[in-house]
Amino acid sequence: MKTRALGPGASQVSVVGFGGMPLSLSDRPSEEQAIRVIHESINAGMTLIDTADVYCIDENEYGHNERLVRKAVESYSGSREDLIVATKGGLTRSGTDWGRDARPDRLKLTCEASLAALGVDRIDLYQLHAPDPDVPFAESIGALAELRSEGKIRWVGLSNVSVAEIQEAESTVPVTTVQNRLSPFFREAIDEGVVEYCAAQGIGFLAYSPVGGGRLNKKLYNHEGLSPLGEKQGASPHELVLAWVLAQGSSVIIIPGARTTEHAMSSVRAADLELSEDEVREIGAAEYSTD
Repeated sequence: MKTRALGPGASQVSVVGFGGMPLSLSDRPSEEQAIRVIHESINAGMTLIDTADVYCIDENEYGHNERLVRKAVESYSGSREDLIVATKGGLTRSGTDWGRDARPDRLKLTCEASLAALGVDRIDLYQLHAPDPDVPFAESIGALAELRSEGKIRWVGLSNVSVAEIQEAESTVPVTTVQNRLSPFFREAIDEGVVEYCAAQGIGFLAYSPVGGGRLNKKLYNHEGLSPLGEKQGASPHELVLAWVLAQGSSVIIIPGARTTEHAMSSVRAADLELSEDEVREIGAAEYSTD
């Protein structure tokens, strides 16, 4: 599979990574199937797995997805040398509700919990899941800088941030990646200049929900605007949209989720789709309703 640099001075990773969240929510597959999906994704060339401590059903099972990823990685029979596992801290769960808590002390505690859940001494990429409006951003970033200095994380990433926040963080610690939402349905990362800034700085832009999430992804199955191009390319609308997201910037890496091997392999095929400039414009100009 094609690769791109994860970030400044960081490893090359597959342009299509694996988003672990769907394997740990309420409609998740069995553990056996989940591990099989991860194994087949690695076999197909994915070298980046993205997880988080809050990918779980509720507050009673923090770290579920991290522990699942650990089981999958440890039981994988092939080479794990190039595999990068990224996780995140700074969000909370209360039942089905999601909240934010990026206090420095809590980030340090959640990092320790993630180290234990993943079974590692150092996390490859640790990301602030989102800025906390009740905590000065500089204090949250300072905690990540300390964790990096202590050798508990290798690279620092940010998620759900603006260009101004990236620049503020860069004054304290090297920023390797930025993980924001990007799909034809939601283009704020383009409109607000985040994708462009990351490309200029060589920061890896990890595009989450690249097909808009589970509900909106279903809208692509019979998308009239994409069907003619799909027939020409021999690709599904899902694959065309993923290829479009990859074409939005030189440092874009997509991390779609998958509950089945078939869905994961569809994402893999998007890495090899070659879109012309006209085709990129055509996909971008199609109608994408969020209703």
